[in-house]
Amino acid sequence: MTVEAPEIAVPEQLRRGHLVVLTGAGLSTDSGIPDYRGPGPRARTGGPMTYQEFVSGPAARQRYWGRSHLGWSRMGGASPNAGHRALAALDPVLLITQNVDGLHEAAGSRRLVALHGRIADVICLSCRRTSSRAALATRMVSANPGYAEVHAAAEMRPDGDVELDDTADFVVPDCEGCGGVLKPDVVFFGENVPPARVQRCYDAVDALTPDDALLVVGSSLTVMSGFRFVRRATRAGVPVVIVNRGATRGDDLATVRLEAGCTEFLTALAHSRR
Repeated sequence: MTVEAPEIAVPEQLRRGHLVVLTGAGLSTDSGIPDYRGPGPRARTGGPMTYQEFVSGPAARQRYWGRSHLGWSRMGGASPNAGHRALAALDPVLLITQNVDGLHEAAGSRRLVALHGRIADVICLSCRRTSSRAALATRMVSANPGYAEVHAAAEMRPDGDVELDDTADFVVPDCEGCGGVLKPDVVFFGENVPPARVQRCYDAVDALTPDDALLVVGSSLTVMSGFRFVRRATRAGVPVVIVNRGATRGDDLATVRLEAGCTEFLTALAHSRR
């Protein structure tokens, strides 16, 4: 059933028992990071770059890094909102996030799986060395003087990049260790989530009982990486509560479907479980 909630009413299924929580991009909108699938989205020039496109050649990587370099300073400067802090206070059995922005970690969440990785980390596709995105950003500034100022008006996109067509002159640094191709250490479309990460989430969902609940907050569940946990919980008879602005792929499986803002709802939930 769907519940309209101009005033937040916490469903009974969430007032007791253990919680596993799955979060999506809708939770970070109050931190200034836009959401691809929120209600009334503005037209954009395309979705996220796929892994296959990223590895297809230098031009694709120029396009990715030229846009991402500009978006990084904005996403990297975002702060956790009250919803992130409420979830940290709730300290669920496991917090599964589809977001790569690192805001749950910054808010103090402890039992966490960043399903798609973290945009603050970089990996070399050749030697697999990992390094800091902040350090790479410093190298990019040096290699592309004045680039940020020229493109200051570019519009932010949800995945940490901006709307920008002209990236042909952007200089992309290579791995300092081996000269290989650098990629953010996140799961692109066309890549698989590491199996160990998925299994940890399955184990947490499998440990829930009908007296517990899976809570989905701020996700349209469009991609299977998150939706599979809803299906898993439903098959086991575990209540599923979905809180989102707009329809989701899991609506037909939800025990309760709540149309509410993420921050407001999580704040009310944390208060109800004190």
